[in-house]
Parts: sequence; structure tokens; C-alpha cells
Amino acid sequence: MKKIKAVVNTLDRKSHINREVYGHFSEHLGRCIYNGIYVGENSPIPNTNGVRNDVLDAFRQIRMPVLRWPGGCFADEYHWRDGIGDKSTRKKMINTHWGGVTEDNSFGTHEFFDMCEQIGCEPYLAGNLGSGTVEELADWIEYITFDGVSPNAELRRKNGREKPWKLKYLGIGNENWGCGGNMRPEHYADLYRQYQTYCRNFSGNELFKIACGPNADDYNWTKTLLDIVKDWHTKAISLHYYTVPTGNWDKKGSATEFSDEEYYSTIAKTRYIEELIVKHQAIISQYSDNIKLIVDEWGCWYDVEEGTNPGFLYQQNTMRDALVAAVNLNIFNNHSDIVYMANLAQAVNVLQSLLLTEGEKLVKTPTFHVFDMFKTHQDSELLYSFCENDADANAQAISHSASIAKDGSLTLTYANTSLDTGYSIECELIGKKAQKAQARILTSDNVRAHNTFDAPETVLPKEYAVQSTGSGISFDLPAHSVVSIVIS
Repeated sequence: MKKIKAVVNTLDRKSHINREVYGHFSEHLGRCIYNGIYVGENSPIPNTNGVRNDVLDAFRQIRMPVLRWPGGCFADEYHWRDGIGDKSTRKKMINTHWGGVTEDNSFGTHEFFDMCEQIGCEPYLAGNLGSGTVEELADWIEYITFDGVSPNAELRRKNGREKPWKLKYLGIGNENWGCGGNMRPEHYADLYRQYQTYCRNFSGNELFKIACGPNADDYNWTKTLLDIVKDWHTKAISLHYYTVPTGNWDKKGSATEFSDEEYYSTIAKTRYIEELIVKHQAIISQYSDNIKLIVDEWGCWYDVEEGTNPGFLYQQNTMRDALVAAVNLNIFNNHSDIVYMANLAQAVNVLQSLLLTEGEKLVKTPTFHVFDMFKTHQDSELLYSFCENDADANAQAISHSASIAKDGSLTLTYANTSLDTGYSIECELIGKKAQKAQARILTSDNVRAHNTFDAPETVLPKEYAVQSTGSGISFDLPAHSVVSIVIS
């Protein structure tokens, strides 16, 4: 173990870490919704209103704060009226983006909002600007949130929901630079101004309107969008960035079989999101101090597992993914002055998922465990933190962040991305004594280790020892490990 120094200053509070930074994303894609989250009321798998109970329990365990739906690319071909009313008469459609399968719309608005109520999370809707109409989106908002007398409110009541739901987060379009219409930023910005005009605040509900922001490093999109939209009825813009180890979208690499070189490439590409955040923030700040950034799609994207539908984007999840999750979450924490929300892609069975399902079986991935270990950062205040760092294959080895909760407890999270070097960390705490410290570690002998349906606990967090010192704490951070420490 190499000895290094760290500091956390509890007197130097930086910004608020919104709980929504720990958000998630569910799309009608592959087995995310159907045979993942939703199995239907008549399934032998234990469920509540068609949603798997084990999935609900897992989402509650990590204190899921917000869930984005119905897409993704699917959102800009989704017509909400097809997903309400008697399920036997709901209109079927082709999911043209994801595998060409038939979508029966059995999971729609009522099912989604009911599920969010069961989880205790905020719903985040992605509205259809690509193939929909202004009237369609305006009617959907009215259907969901209006408590008075109107055709849409009466239709909601007829379909079984007397009182309206609360809807805070509304994305007006999705990836409109690509699958959402292949638009130029000027065209999208004008449409955004038009569509958002008719998305009203009804019955005390106040919408947090989100404009479609850039794909990765498309800084021109951000600048052009804000030239036209400015902060006019816009609370935030979105950012999408995926970690593709090879940088080649045609051959992205395997989720479980990768070289050390490919591993380090993954970590370096993951860290690139920090540069994107900083540069987009610099542009945003020229126009407004109030517009935030929402990273509503992030995570690793690999080649699909052999033998699975290429349109279903099903991939395994290893210790490498846990480290990617930890690095991203630490970055979002450390930039919580601008990052208001982030949404991992996706919640179940798709891309860097929290959970994998197969029939009645459910597996919690290493990524899930990182969210569980980091959840005490939610709604805390970011603190100044410092850690001596070594460069390892062109990427800093240690990622870290620290926060203080309302009750005065501290959360410190560290990830060591080195494959062969461990660190012994002596951390000075300024302004607080470590009377009690509880820690957990997530690691494995092999960074390629993952949980399967036959061996679901191969990668699992364990209680971990932290020593109190006169000025703070000390602990070991082994190679390719994630450690979370809560100090009271």
C-alpha cells in the first residue's frame, strides 16, 4: 500500500447535492419495462399492480429519487393516448427504434405514475416533440395535472384516477439532434419555444421545463440553443454522454472480456464527462445563472451479450462498471453547482443497469451496490475535499467526494481505479472529530468479476475497518475498489 494524504474541510461548504443527481432512466427498450420492471397483474412473479415487488424493493433500497420515462428515442414516437384505458383495447405499435418488436402499451401513464408513487420518487417525463404535436403534449400535461373540469381531466377520472398527479420534471423532446428528428439547433430551439408555451401549470403544479441539450461535446448546439431560448421558461438543458471503451460505435467491446488497456481506456473516457460539464457550464454561464445541466443519459455502452437481440442492448455488469459509476457520481457531486440531476441508463436489463432479471430471478449488479453505498450523499452539502493522486495509465487513480448531511453526518466516497496499486489514506478532518465511522467496501480479486443468476453475490459490499486518528481517519483503498464512509 502506498501512503498518501487526504483532507476534508467540513467548514468549507460548496453547493447542494440534489437527490436527483442519483436518478435513473427507464425506456420501452428490450426488457427494461416488459419482463423487467413490469410483468403484469396476472404474473406468478410477486407484483403490485403489475410491477415486480423485488424491483420495487431494490429501487426503494437505493432511495431512487427520480425516474425518467418513456425514453430515450422511444419518447419521440410515443403517443400517450395509446397507453391509457382498458388494456385489452389499447393500440399496438411497432417499436421501430428497438428491435422492431410490437409494443402493446400495457404500461402507460397510469402504470408509470402508480409505480413512482410506490417507489416514492419523482416522475420525469420525456415529451414527444419529434413525431408528436403541440396539442398532444399540452393535453398530456392537462390529463396528468389538472384538478378541474375539462375533457382530459374527465378522461383521467374515467380511467380510474380521480385526483391529478404531481409532475415536476418535463423534458421537451429527446435527442432532437439525432433520433428525435435530426434537427438543427436553430429549428429545435424554435420548436422548444413553441411547445413549452402550451405546457401549462395547472392546479398548483409547477413544471420544471428541460430543453434538449447537446450530444457530448457538441458545444455549438449548446450555444445556438441558448442564443435563441436563453433562460426563457427553461430551468435546465440536458446532456447525453456514454462511455464507449473502444470509441468505436460499431465495435464497442465486451462487457466482461476486456484487456487491461481497454479497462484504462474505459476509465479515461468516463472521466471525460468532467471536461464536458465544465465546458458546457462555461457556455451556459454566459446566458444565465439559473439554467442547470441535467445529465439524463450516462453510463457504459458495450456490445450486446452473445445470442441476445441486438436491439435490446442487454449487457452484463462487472466491477469495472462499479468503478465507472463511482467515478461519475463523484464527478456529479463535485459539480453539483451546475449538475442538477443525472439519470443512469438504464434501470433494468439495458446498458449499465442496476438490476438484471430472468423469469422470477433478479440480480443486483455491482453498479446497484455503488448507488446503495453513495445514497447518503443525497440532499447533502458538498464539502471541500482533497486527495493526493497518482496518474495511472493517463487517468488519475483516485476519485473522491465528500458531503455533510443536515444531521451533521459526513459521507466520504473513494474509488481507486488502479489495477495494481493500493493506497493507505490518512484523511484529515477539519471542523469535525470522527466519533463514529462506518464503512463499506466493494471490490473483487478480478475487475472482470460480475454477478450472475447462478452466483448473484460474487461482487457484494462488505463492512470495512476505518481507524480514528488524532486529526481524522485512516483506511486502506485496495486496487480497483470503491469505499464509502459515513462519519457521525
